[in-house]
Amino acid sequence: MPVWASNLRPSGAGSYMILGTALGVTAGLALGTIIRSGPSKKQYIESPRASQLPRLTKEEIQQLPYPPDALPGGRDVDTPYGRLKVFEWGPENGEKVLLLHGISTPCLSLGDVGDALVSNGYRVMTFDFFGRGYSDTPTDIPFDMRLYTTQILLALASSQLPWTGNDGFHLVGYSLGGGLAIPFARSFSHMVRSVICIAGGGLIRSQHVSWSSKVLYSTGIFPEWVLEALVRRRLRPVRKSATTETSLATEVAYVKPPKKKHKNSDANGGDGWDDAPLLSKRPGHTVSSVMSWQLLNHEGFIPAFMSSIRHAPIYEQRREWLAFGELLAERRRDAEWEEAGDRLPGLKGGRILLVIGAKDPVIVKEELIHDATAVLGEDGFEAVVLNCGHELVMTNSAEVANVMMNFWKRTCG
Repeated sequence: MPVWASNLRPSGAGSYMILGTALGVTAGLALGTIIRSGPSKKQYIESPRASQLPRLTKEEIQQLPYPPDALPGGRDVDTPYGRLKVFEWGPENGEKVLLLHGISTPCLSLGDVGDALVSNGYRVMTFDFFGRGYSDTPTDIPFDMRLYTTQILLALASSQLPWTGNDGFHLVGYSLGGGLAIPFARSFSHMVRSVICIAGGGLIRSQHVSWSSKVLYSTGIFPEWVLEALVRRRLRPVRKSATTETSLATEVAYVKPPKKKHKNSDANGGDGWDDAPLLSKRPGHTVSSVMSWQLLNHEGFIPAFMSSIRHAPIYEQRREWLAFGELLAERRRDAEWEEAGDRLPGLKGGRILLVIGAKDPVIVKEELIHDATAVLGEDGFEAVVLNCGHELVMTNSAEVANVMMNFWKRTCG
């Protein structure tokens, strides 16, 4: 958990005035909500699959911004933590790629990248994290690396094809998914053929966390129902096109952009970006419409979002990355031996790929490259900077896929 997420104590009269005003405006609404709903005895909150879809006709379901069959090979997986939505498609004999999405958008955000990989012969799997899309939300466990590791393994085990074992699959993480990819690969280094982090978390410096976020995502100061009501009100869309992965990712960290703004880009949430489709084969449904649908219809999203900010490996994970860097160095040393049959499995080439958006207001390219060099070493990674913002897997999906495949050809043979 980030240091600021527990036992936070505001300083200064101005800070108390801000807190008092915010709580005064929202406490009545939050209290009314909690009284009406009462305490929940379930260990998970059901996704829109159970709470919304049964009320809709087949035609209405297909008109949703995110229908449950938006990607090929979909399946609902029963788990001890609730149901998990998984998609898997592509040639069964292709190299396997697991795609991990960001902190807010469901896995639909990686659909175009997945389609580009499948068209080049890869087998792709992706899934909605608990509390997003069509996956349920466990309520009795923090959204830390233990839960995310379990969810990844549950998704892999749900396939009829073998995904685990030595060099089982390439692991690709976007945003939050990038922060998850490193500790997972450290624990299962033999299984992960390669690692790619796209605008990935993990090394975000906590100095970029705003004061309001420090308060809203803290623990031990205010009742949880008050914080949840405040966050829900803060994130709930107030106009048709107002919510994107970038806007919610700035709850995690935000770096003030230069005075010269990039109009209509995901770097500043311009109108042109708000209207961009999340999935190219569904041009009528924008990023904002999918995000708004999820915020309004998935009751477990806010708790999952808040718990992920508090507990997931997002901020200053230098110790974890340093240990992972040692595994990469071990692979590089091992590759120098002539007897290939004795080489260690996993992490081919002994380095990872970082794909960064030059205009990203969440992931600062200079800081990430500097910090990655410190913990992985100059030989432990490659960095590719694209002329885009934080939502590059959606705005530049074909370019991102090509960068990934080029990396695999050079490092994995």
